[in-house]
Amino acid sequence: MIEIIYLVRHGQTDWNVQKKVMGRCDEPLNEKGREQARQTKELLSNINFDLIICSPLIRAKETAKIISQDRNIKIEYDDRIIERDFGELEGLQTNDFDFDGFWNYYKNNKYDRAENIQDFFNRIYSFLDDACAKYSDKNVLIVAHGGVSIPFNCYFTNNIPKGSLIEAGLVLRNCQVASYEKKTYW
Repeated sequence: MIEIIYLVRHGQTDWNVQKKVMGRCDEPLNEKGREQARQTKELLSNINFDLIICSPLIRAKETAKIISQDRNIKIEYDDRIIERDFGELEGLQTNDFDFDGFWNYYKNNKYDRAENIQDFFNRIYSFLDDACAKYSDKNVLIVAHGGVSIPFNCYFTNNIPKGSLIEAGLVLRNCQVASYEKKTYW
């Protein structure tokens, strides 16, 4: 049987509506975000998950708890899948700074406090290497963030597009589900 890793982005928050960049800010879901999570719970109801691994931020935790409601699924939290640290850019709107440059892997911009994109990718890739090896025979649901969905996609497609990774369409929408076949280790 081919084992699959599933990724769900958290439900909507007020900052998502306001188009503010949200990294480590611990914003809860809004009502629409909770409804999105309930719809995702229904969408995933026929899939048996062995484990949920979740970002420790409240918006991801709320989403994971709603999705796992009425199911006996263990939820583990892993700091490596927390959203990218936006540092000095946290809370700004995307048109207030070079948002596309921030998400360009090959520009590899350095910031005072914001997390460098290649460091961010390395963190997510390390998590995925470990998860694919440790849970090779399990169906795992990951609940994380829009930014996290970018290196997830690049990892499993073995491709990091040139230019803005936002413009490349790699970001999951709120409560969107992606599934990937786990990498095999010999």
